[in-house]
Amino acid sequence: MVVSIVRRLVSSRHTLLLCVATSLALPASVFAQQADVEQGQSVSVRRPSIDSPGSTLSLDLQRERLFNELAEEFHAFDRLGHLVRRVSQLVKPSVIHIEAHKTEETSGSRASYDEAGSGVVIRVDNGESWVLTNRHVIQGASPREILLRSSDGREFYPSKVLSDPSTDVAVMRLSSIDLPVARLGDSDETDIGDFVIAIGSPFGLSHSVTFGILSAKGRRDLSLGEQKIELQDFFQTDAAINPGNSGGPLLNLRGEVIGLNTAIASSSGGSEGIGFAIPMNMAMEVANQLVRYGRLRRGYLGVTLDPDFTAADLAAAGYDLPGGALVKNVRAGSPAEVAHLQRGDIIVKFGGNPVDNDDHLVAQVGLTPIGSSVPMIIYRDGTRYRTEVVLTDLK
Repeated sequence: MVVSIVRRLVSSRHTLLLCVATSLALPASVFAQQADVEQGQSVSVRRPSIDSPGSTLSLDLQRERLFNELAEEFHAFDRLGHLVRRVSQLVKPSVIHIEAHKTEETSGSRASYDEAGSGVVIRVDNGESWVLTNRHVIQGASPREILLRSSDGREFYPSKVLSDPSTDVAVMRLSSIDLPVARLGDSDETDIGDFVIAIGSPFGLSHSVTFGILSAKGRRDLSLGEQKIELQDFFQTDAAINPGNSGGPLLNLRGEVIGLNTAIASSSGGSEGIGFAIPMNMAMEVANQLVRYGRLRRGYLGVTLDPDFTAADLAAAGYDLPGGALVKNVRAGSPAEVAHLQRGDIIVKFGGNPVDNDDHLVAQVGLTPIGSSVPMIIYRDGTRYRTEVVLTDLK
């Protein structure tokens, strides 16, 4: 009898069969209900309620299991957050809040205002402690108009201020002030995607910390308002940088300063996820020269470069090269002429480093020590040549 009922269910009640086929053992009452269905009688089928005590217990156990799994996954992420906290706490004593009182004269009238920024304590080549910052933070203010405040609330004034307009780097000497010196990282080893931390004074709120990644490197064609920064090689980061962050440190997760926060790209005046920082190797080269010579001794090559020359032009000319700088003119008596450079040469390597474009070459030349012999690789009429140049001082 059971066999005949199941066969009919297969032909006329297929869906019901699939629903009950998941049970491995059926009680006798089920077969009785099936017989009633065969005889055309109505049958009351009761489904377990999800609100039953057993079901509630099952949901609680599932949620508990999910919370435990989430806790395990969060543990790894929390270690990153703990690392960010440790880095910020370790470096904060080396970060300085800056308030500069400035006066401007326009159309015969004078206007005074205060500008806030940030700085970081560094040790230069001669062993002295100086505060490194951006030139635009303190430009137009005398040393007695520049108030420096440490993380523990101490206030003091710099005894000497030096700056360079071509890089927007400035240093301020500290006299008889005991502050911890920041540890510096190798910015050349920093790569896109690395986690970074920015510390500064956005909107005057001192020692604020933000977190993000390094978004890009080698930004060299930025238009920074009225200020002309000739030697550019910026890092780009999405760590929030706002007005007042200028001059503050950009850190890696080892607590090392790898950049000097300088500018933002913004249509609203606030952070929109695109900030720029001077690589620390570049900033320190400028800082050391400012302390040693009182100015940046920029290298002079003596060529005019084509700003419109790109890698696409290289490919069109048949060169399989990622980048280069095209020489438009060689000045008479210049180091370039002594090195036998000619109009139409393509400079692809300078000092062993690849040349991306004209801005990249300008930055490399400007920061190369005066008087050193620098190897160069050029292409002329499809042929690769090697030469050396001894740079002189631009001034």
